[in-house]
Amino acid sequence: MSGATPVDGPVDQTPDVVCLGESMVTFLPSRPGRLADVPAFTRAIGGAESNVACALAAAGHRVRWVGRVGRDGFGDHLVSVIGGHGVDVTAVGRDPHRPTGVYFRTDQDRATDAHEVVYYRAGSAASAMSPSTVPYASVAGARILHVTGITAALSADCLALMRELTAPRPGRPLVSFDVNHRAGLWRDGSAADVLLGLARGADVVFVGADEAERLWGTADPAAIRSLLPEPSVLVVKRGGEDAVAFEHRAAPRGGPSPAPVAPVAPVAPVRDTVTRAPAPRVVLVSPVGAGDAFAAGFLSAALRGLGTAARLRHGHLAAAAVLTVPGDFAAPPRRGHADRLVALDDTAWGTLHLGPGWTGDDQEVRTP
Repeated sequence: MSGATPVDGPVDQTPDVVCLGESMVTFLPSRPGRLADVPAFTRAIGGAESNVACALAAAGHRVRWVGRVGRDGFGDHLVSVIGGHGVDVTAVGRDPHRPTGVYFRTDQDRATDAHEVVYYRAGSAASAMSPSTVPYASVAGARILHVTGITAALSADCLALMRELTAPRPGRPLVSFDVNHRAGLWRDGSAADVLLGLARGADVVFVGADEAERLWGTADPAAIRSLLPEPSVLVVKRGGEDAVAFEHRAAPRGGPSPAPVAPVAPVAPVRDTVTRAPAPRVVLVSPVGAGDAFAAGFLSAALRGLGTAARLRHGHLAAAAVLTVPGDFAAPPRRGHADRLVALDDTAWGTLHLGPGWTGDDQEVRTP
């Protein structure tokens, strides 16, 4: 598209994970209430993919964020803050003609009628992401490429990029796809079909049961799996109840059994292994960003070669870190602390009650 400039700086590091998508400056309310009544806001950053990138970097992984921002002060702020979390930002494009997106939100749960979000992202620099403005070299070589359905809703060019990234090709990274349905971004009624098609092209898919019901008319994990038989791993999240993973491990065509995070191309329908992990109880401070954290916790455990049950528990703990702080992002618990909790037997896991400050190694996290 016109007005685009090449990627700034060299793409000089092979990451474990590339997270691709829009990040924006977000303005958080100084108190609960309607946007019309909030007198002041605090600047922060927001973006599903950059949230995942920052959490994975905090967990010790090599991570690159790929996106586009304006050549403006808000763009400078985003690149500086995300880079400050240890994320490689050398593949971020800077657009001199389009602004960095911003948004304002209330602090209620997105699922409630009281929650308000006002986006100023139409025509943003990120909406100009396309196969021509985002070089495939910026994602090639990574073990995992993490994307979400938000990007597909930004523009026709962004949707074309998403379809290219999820299309089969030799040497493609494992594609992790979080459905992340944002109803306000889809005005033409195409969300259900578009997001289903993108999910079918991915290797690992995360979806909330509530959003699956809005999109496809079912919240039942088995029914969702019947709609999405292709991904080698499907994780259905059911809020504070549990998360269910469906997994098949067929060998790829012409090759040996895959590594724990290698893409899987099944040669024939395979019976799933189904794993369920209850969510720990949490003292809720803010509900925003928990889904991104869950994906980061799950992917971090996958990169470490942990089993499916441990991946789900690490996802829950990463989500709990965000749920117990204000804002969209929280550093995950230290690896050793999280590993000790993940290793608890089912009875002890069921006693967990996580509140503000629980991620500190010296904090008591179990109920009496």
